[in-house]
Amino acid sequence: MKEILSNYIPERAVDPTFQLIAAYNIHLKIVNERKTRHGDYREINGAPQITVNANLNPYRFLITLIHEIAHFLAFKKYGRYIKPHGKEWKYTFQQLMLPFINPSIFPSRLLPLIATHFKNPKASSDTDARLSVALKEFDPQNNKNYIFEIPTGSTFRIYNGKVFRKGKKRIKRYECVEISSGKVYIFQPNAEVELVKV
Repeated sequence: MKEILSNYIPERAVDPTFQLIAAYNIHLKIVNERKTRHGDYREINGAPQITVNANLNPYRFLITLIHEIAHFLAFKKYGRYIKPHGKEWKYTFQQLMLPFINPSIFPSRLLPLIATHFKNPKASSDTDARLSVALKEFDPQNNKNYIFEIPTGSTFRIYNGKVFRKGKKRIKRYECVEISSGKVYIFQPNAEVELVKV
């Protein structure tokens, strides 16, 4: 398992992560990319199983894996009736991440953003636009843009092939109109899209 982990997370994070997985007998599955989530936790026949997408960069993979382990430990400690991303999960996630938030694991330029994020962790690191954009720097190059980068009125395509026109910003997110239906959808500023026409 350590050898496998070393292919996906920073080297200095391998031992402590392996110890967590082994201590709780967690079954870790590394799976093909899913567009709607980076990872998930569930119980299979009473045993904890965590899946994480194989395509994540090492820093996002580590954050995602610890996020899912926090779900398991929060449910184990506080019971099944807590909110999935409520205060119990947030506290558990913060405590699990503390040993990892250091320059031997994360690049120095990420540390302030990670520290800020973990003061009140969100349901997904993607909803923290500043952290998400910073983490993307470590992804392989692709032809995608963020919504906030493209001009208002331009046309873009999302992962499922649907095409939208970018509209105005509402506080933090953007109103975008689906071309085929005319329906208005709200997009996070750091949603990755493919620019079709400016």
